[in-house]
Parts: sequence; structure tokens; C-alpha cells
Amino acid sequence: MDGAVGRVIASLYTDAALKRAQHQGIGMPGSCPASDPLTILVSTRTGSVNIVNESLNYPSAKSGLPPGSLVHVGDVHADRTSLSVVDYSSEVLQETAIGSIDELLAFRGSGTITWVIVEGLANVQVVERIGEIFDIHQLVLEDILNTHQRPKFEEYENYLFIVLKGLMVKGGEFSVAYEQISLLVLKDFVFAFKEKKDGLFAPVLQRIRTSKGRFRSLGSDFLTYSILDAIIDQNFLLIDSLEEAITVQEDELLAGNSSDATLNAIQRLKREIVRVRRYASPIREMINEMLRSESPLINEKTHIYLRDVSDHATRIIESIELHRDIISGLLEIHMSSVSNRMNEVMKVLTVFATIFIPLTFLTGIYGMNFEYMPELKLRWAYPAIWVVFIAIPAALLVYFKRKKWL
Repeated sequence: MDGAVGRVIASLYTDAALKRAQHQGIGMPGSCPASDPLTILVSTRTGSVNIVNESLNYPSAKSGLPPGSLVHVGDVHADRTSLSVVDYSSEVLQETAIGSIDELLAFRGSGTITWVIVEGLANVQVVERIGEIFDIHQLVLEDILNTHQRPKFEEYENYLFIVLKGLMVKGGEFSVAYEQISLLVLKDFVFAFKEKKDGLFAPVLQRIRTSKGRFRSLGSDFLTYSILDAIIDQNFLLIDSLEEAITVQEDELLAGNSSDATLNAIQRLKREIVRVRRYASPIREMINEMLRSESPLINEKTHIYLRDVSDHATRIIESIELHRDIISGLLEIHMSSVSNRMNEVMKVLTVFATIFIPLTFLTGIYGMNFEYMPELKLRWAYPAIWVVFIAIPAALLVYFKRKKWL
């Protein structure tokens, strides 16, 4: 039957088969005993084999699987997949949670805009079912489940596919939580796939609830713009938090309190900036591709709003580059501070060595065992040598002071 999914249960009992499965990253340690089968889904719609038993941690674990294999790749932030629907028009607004993708069929042809929020990607069958109902390409579904994607925009005949990263600051020390967000934009539907539940879409939901004019009378492209705007504007909070963290480390350096802990903190900030830049930099080009798109799903009136998002992305990228340069400057200041402290120590040691060189020379002379050294027989020779020992360091210290070496 077209679009159906047949289940084929394959039992792998031999040690060699189990080792191959573990080598490919299928299953978690301890979750698949030697006598338990691995569940394999065969999609009759595409003919591809989709192994969905467990999530994989790294994309390399998918090596050997055919293209279009629907396997969740990434950390599991939510054990259950939550489905919520926001259906609206200029006259009506309905928010509901659904338990099955098949319930979305009731919203087709209703003349409203339907926003489907999928939170949690571990349940691969949900994504598979969306692809069957709305005729989404298998490779697109695979990209949705692979949370190691680079931000990108892809245009298809009946829908648009957008992937980007949501960046949110964690509490305490500066640390960033990364979440992949995938959008499928159809004529009257917008699907948003998220890795977990959070408040990232709260501003958009609030606008929908309070708006009875322009927002709810516009199409799915304007909703897509609003989602992108909320995700990208979240980066401004990240930039503010990053600036505060940099200021703290800068104050530490300027106060002369630089230590190994300061160096570790600066290095941690540098690593975070590199990761943030990796996911933020492609967003500007992604928005520009949307502006160049001739898809009828993007209304020309929406272009002005997309240009505003592009401007925000440009400002964020410039801020990231600026703070990356500042971090590099802080590292140079730290290394200079360490070098200066070392130079101060070496200067003090050099002064002591310089003072004791002539004293050691005199001690060496009068410590020789010659029988005839006339000054050794003089009664005032011993106090005289002490006067010399005191006068030489004093004269050297005065000389160093005048030269400003001390």
C-alpha cells in the first residue's frame, strides 16, 4: 500500500552482528541485550531502510546506511515528542495539543494558517508520518533528524526547508545551549521541529494571541519570518551576556590579578565564540537566499521583513567578530602580563647576582692559601674588608636607582 510503513523484525543473535551494530552506533550500551532484536523500518514509499531503534550521538555512526535513512542523530533532550498546533486566521485562533500527526488532516483546506510545533526528535515515526502526509522528500526528513546541520535554505516545488541553530545562554558562567530548529513552510502549514521544550517561541505565540490585524491576516511566509526573527533576536541576549563575561576577565587582567583560572576562563570564552560564529555566520547568506528565491510561498511584501532579519544577522556577526578580536587581545594581555612578571623576577635576581659578583671575587682572592699575603697580617684588615663589602653593594644600589633599573 502506497505510503504505508511495513515493520520487519530482524533478530541479530551472533556476536559478530552485534559488534557491527554497536560499531555503527545503533543502540545504547546496556539497552539491547544479546537476545533482543533490533527494529528496522522499511518505507514502501521510498524503498529505503530506516533503522530507528536508538538515537546516534555522532553523524559518523550513520556510515554504511543508505541515503534517506531516518535515524535521530544528536543528544536526546526530550524522551517524548510533544505536538502542539496553533491554528489561526484574522477571525479565529485555536491552540491545541495533539497526540497523532493524523489529526492534522482536519486542518487541511480550512483556509487558516496552521503552525505545528514538534518538540523532541527522538520519535522518528512522527517525522516519517509528516513526510508521508505532506509529501516531504526523504532527504529533507533525514536532515531534520540530524541535529548537526549547518544553517541553510532549500527550495522545493511545494515547500521550503530552513535549518538554523537557536542559541540560548545558560545560567552562571557564560555558556551557550545549542538547539537545532528546522522549518517546513507550506502554503497553509508551517512545521517547526525543535530538540526540546523551551520558551524560544514565546514572543511569536504572544504576538499571535494579541494580534487581530496584520499578523493573523498574513500567510505562512510572514509566520516564518516571525519565527526567524525571534530565533535571531535571541542572539542579542547572547551578545550582551558575552560582553559582560569579557568585561569581568578584562577587569581581572587590568587589576593585575591574572592567574591560570583567568587564562582558562578566556580560553573557554574563545571556544564558545568560535562555536557561536560557526552557527551564526551562515544565517546572513541563508536569509539572502530566501530574498533571491522566486518561490510563490514567499510573498514579495515579506521581503522587507526578511531584509530586517538580514540586518539583525549582520549586526550579530559583526559583534561576534568584534568580541573575538577582543578575546584575542585579552589573551595577548595575559601573556604580556605573565612575561612582565617573569621579567620583574629576573630583574631582582639579576640585581642580587650583580651585587654578589664583586663580593665573591674578593672572597675568592683572600680565601686562597698563599703563605705571603701582607694585608692578612694587618690588624685593621678584617674591618676594612667589611667596609668594602658594605660599600660595594651600597654603591651599586645607588647606581641602579639612578639608572631606574629598580
